[in-house]
Amino acid sequence: MRLVSLLPSATEIVYALGLGDQLVGVTFECDEPASARTGKVVVVGGKDTRGMSPADIDAYVKRRLAAGEDLYTLREGALAGLEPDLVLTQDLCRVCALPSDHVEDALELLGCRADVVSLDPYTLDEVLGTILVVGARTGVRERADRLVRELHNRLEAVGAAVRAQHRPRVAIVEWVDPPFAGGHWVPDLVTAAGGEAVGARAGKRSVETTWEELSATEPDVVLVTPCGFHLDGAVEQAQRVVPHFPGAQVWAIDGDALVVRPGPRLVDGVEAIAAILHPGTVPAARPGTVQRVA
Repeated sequence: MRLVSLLPSATEIVYALGLGDQLVGVTFECDEPASARTGKVVVVGGKDTRGMSPADIDAYVKRRLAAGEDLYTLREGALAGLEPDLVLTQDLCRVCALPSDHVEDALELLGCRADVVSLDPYTLDEVLGTILVVGARTGVRERADRLVRELHNRLEAVGAAVRAQHRPRVAIVEWVDPPFAGGHWVPDLVTAAGGEAVGARAGKRSVETTWEELSATEPDVVLVTPCGFHLDGAVEQAQRVVPHFPGAQVWAIDGDALVVRPGPRLVDGVEAIAAILHPGTVPAARPGTVQRVA
């Protein structure tokens, strides 16, 4: 089966299921594992935002969306040349990836017969469910079942380790300029890690907020997890967050690795957050993924 992934998280799922050799097309953002673009055709491009500030990125996104323009470009010629059997995409967020209807229209125009599967989880349980969907559609359902069981076992181990602990109040900052509070599956990660997510929208889209509203939630811990930034970028942004939360711990997290991509590594995120909230109860996060800044 020839697979095309139009989502970094779907690419991670494909590799976690041992199907990397069947993946022929990816996006310019697919960077995990490191081999994800080796020998693959990049079929989706977009603006290189490296060097842009969070405010500049936010303004660019809002300007494009207000004008009815897409943030991503489907390279139709490249897609046609791959003759895919299955395309993995999404309708969850126009800021995150190309919507599935764009893909379906392009495939019809090109005369491609590929199936299109849209992965649109809003909760942690639904994220794990997408692994089963991909497994079923690619003929490796037993492999997917085994992977999901392993992930559930890890979540249960964290739950057992933190069950008797005090649950700190945790604010999740997904973007800093303007501030966005955590949404979708992100509050679930905090809950699973033994915290109480405050100012968050579990199972719902992230929304713009204010520092006054976030600080009024009186968090004990603030997690800064900007999408599209690895740890260095998160640390830089977390330093700007510190003045808004006097007395709280402020941590920077590699959002792409642990929090914002709805794939298997979200369980790594739960384990990392549990180590932040309840040090000593679970192993510390692997180096290069989290850093305390205040």
